[in-house]
Amino acid sequence: MRTIVGLGVSLLVGLAGVLAFSPRAMPPMRPTQIPVERMQIDSIKASAAGLVMAGELGHIQFSPDQGRTWSAASVSPQRQALITRLVFADALHGLALGHEGWILRTSDGGKSWTESAFLSDAGEPLMDAARLPSGDWLAVGAFGRVLRSADGGAHWAGEAIPGLADWHLNGIAASADRRQWLIVGEAGSVLRSLDGGVHWQVVEPFYSGSLYGAVSLGGANWVAYGMRGQVFRSLDGGLHWSPVQLPRPASLYAAAVAPDGTLLLAGQGGVVLASRDGGASFQVLRETGQENLTDLYLPSAGPLLLASDAGLRSMPWPGGEPPASGQSPTTPPHQEMP
Repeated sequence: MRTIVGLGVSLLVGLAGVLAFSPRAMPPMRPTQIPVERMQIDSIKASAAGLVMAGELGHIQFSPDQGRTWSAASVSPQRQALITRLVFADALHGLALGHEGWILRTSDGGKSWTESAFLSDAGEPLMDAARLPSGDWLAVGAFGRVLRSADGGAHWAGEAIPGLADWHLNGIAASADRRQWLIVGEAGSVLRSLDGGVHWQVVEPFYSGSLYGAVSLGGANWVAYGMRGQVFRSLDGGLHWSPVQLPRPASLYAAAVAPDGTLLLAGQGGVVLASRDGGASFQVLRETGQENLTDLYLPSAGPLLLASDAGLRSMPWPGGEPPASGQSPTTPPHQEMP
């Protein structure tokens, strides 16, 4: 009798072990949902879908009602890599760029995205991209990485720029007529093009820290901004630069130009600065919180929307009402929004 019981127990234990280690179908995991008020947001842009924002864990969301409600965009495949920048060439077509050389494309204003590049073994982020007047896309990123696509962002190849060191490249910007272009980055790197991005000239270094972006203010007037509140102004198309004194020396990560020409810069510690004299001087509009502001959206009505590493924020326009405009004031010169 003991033998029979013992054999029965052994059989049950053995069966339990087989079941424990045998392969089984697992129920699909629900995608991670992060509320927009807590999500790290690196970029927010306008498109035919309304507003589109992206950042943490590869999440992209869109809002048809100016940020009141948000829906998750389709991202295929979802790599869960940090997205650093959204760029739209027009109301429908755009790119999302991120870590590990991740590039996504959209043709419906940002409701759905498909992958065109991913380098899992590299881990190097791409930081910005632009569609050049030729129709080619140019993307830049860490360690002097420059990529070009001649087929709408479907395929990418490395681009060699003579004289370019392996410093991180953080931003691309263009003048309103799309003839003058700047690429800015680490160690005060500035590359200048006067022919729509066909040829590039490395500007003589004038600053040893990182520049995070640049913006054209019309004619030959440019402003570049970066770490520790460093802002520089050029009146000759980016060839020569002079420093601008700021009332608040915070690192600056984003810029937008209002329809009346007011330049807004935003960054560390929730700071927002404004210049109404072409970048010659700035005043503080906002200085609150611990968040780092990463992008700005200036609507034609309602408060400014501020992307940050701690979620979506807002602030009222100075004076209560935004300047009148016939177009989206957040549109960089190298984008063609409706």
